[in-house]
Amino acid sequence: MTKPVDVNDTEWDSEVLKSELPVLVDFWAPWCGPCRMVSPIVEELAEEYSGKVAFYKLNTDDNVDTASKYGIRSIPTLLVFKSGEIVDQLIGFRPKSELKRSLEKALS
Repeated sequence: MTKPVDVNDTEWDSEVLKSELPVLVDFWAPWCGPCRMVSPIVEELAEEYSGKVAFYKLNTDDNVDTASKYGIRSIPTLLVFKSGEIVDQLIGFRPKSELKRSLEKALS
């Protein structure tokens, strides 16, 4: 089973920005209710898009530098990267269909 991988400030550039694949990053925190709601959807998508999209989770409480670099003010925030550039941003809980549209756009 493919699951999103935890990433931190130190690994950010090598794991996310230099990824060969498009990347979805879930910015979250353990105390965030909507984050817990979106997490199973992100896990389903990680399984569905295994080998096509890389999935990461970044705990905003533990990785303040990266969260502030991208202006994350509300969580969950999902950023989709392609070749190190943000191609889409989804803030708050979103249905699976909307996340899939965002990933398909990054893959095209």
